[in-house]
Amino acid sequence: MHWRRSLVALWAGLEKVLDRVLCAAGAMLGAQLPEFMQQYLQRLGGHLDEARRQLAAFAAVARQNSLTLEHYIARLSGNVDPVAAKTGGVIRVLVARVDQLAGAETALRHASGWTRPWIFLHQLDREIAGGTWAVFRPAMPVTMEGLIYAAIGLLLIFTLYYGAIKIPLRHIQSRWIDSSRTPS
Repeated sequence: MHWRRSLVALWAGLEKVLDRVLCAAGAMLGAQLPEFMQQYLQRLGGHLDEARRQLAAFAAVARQNSLTLEHYIARLSGNVDPVAAKTGGVIRVLVARVDQLAGAETALRHASGWTRPWIFLHQLDREIAGGTWAVFRPAMPVTMEGLIYAAIGLLLIFTLYYGAIKIPLRHIQSRWIDSSRTPS
């Protein structure tokens, strides 16, 4: 039964390494949420800038014709030509898109570190999030927010490791060792 004690000693050594690796991984994973939100916010800003640029082009056409943008949209939408009428609808959707993107950007930029994840989820644009994920590059933010998220990630992994792996394995290990001590 000497091999059982050797196996237990080997497991104890591996366990020390495993819990440190898992804690470091948890910290790194936790720090990725603020990094993803930061990269998402940059991409959101790019979408907003482009939508505003397009809207400004339509507003310039309206001004050239001595119209407000709202009057220009109304004239286009009421036009008998279906192409012009659809263009009015496109501009109306663009106005709503600029408002939605601007609201989301403002909410995220002004959110505190504690409320940002909830606002992020509430304001999430799936298309922009998908684009962000496609080009996402992990990084370790060195802001206080990044450090807090890293600590939360570390604690979550540590808790999962202890609750789901370490404590149950110790229980099994102690029963296994106890069974090896009983006379055969």
